[in-house]
Amino acid sequence: MQGQTNDIAVIQLVLQGKQAAYATLVDRYQQYVFTLALRYVNNREVAEELAQDVFVKAYRFLADFKGNSKFSTWLYTIVNSTCLSYLRKKNEGVLLLEEEKMIGISDNQFAEKPTDKLEQKTTKQMLDSAIKLLPEEDALLLTLFYQAEQSVDEVGAIMGLTTSNIKVRLFRARGKLRDILETRFKAELC
Repeated sequence: MQGQTNDIAVIQLVLQGKQAAYATLVDRYQQYVFTLALRYVNNREVAEELAQDVFVKAYRFLADFKGNSKFSTWLYTIVNSTCLSYLRKKNEGVLLLEEEKMIGISDNQFAEKPTDKLEQKTTKQMLDSAIKLLPEEDALLLTLFYQAEQSVDEVGAIMGLTTSNIKVRLFRARGKLRDILETRFKAELC
């Protein structure tokens, strides 16, 4: 709740004419937006352009944010519509959520040994590969819940499902991911 309160305070500053405060939101959410865009287009340069478009649109429509959900949830809807519009125009196939960061694996800046970073990278690559094998809806669900850190209620709002339905699907998606990891990546897990 602290993050949402902080986001709302920054949004209020922007709406009061202090446009420079918007940089705070961009800094806070640029990796989130870029990661989501990259899953749609699977091209870093295009994802960077789409992320810029998302922030421009978010700025233009910032007054429409009512605070009924997290700012990141509202921002996700802009990412989704911007990327889908781009794909329709380019007539590309939608590649939703190909690279996941399910369990919060990130570069550990405080790793004491270089092998720790290598091990983390290998684990992340293994998870990415496993999640690519999941159905799109399961990959989306895991991404929103783990990587984007949306609550079950927020994931439900994004996906148009009830909270209990999200809980059941999340349980099943975790099971599918575990099965894939155990069958296809057994050697790496040992």
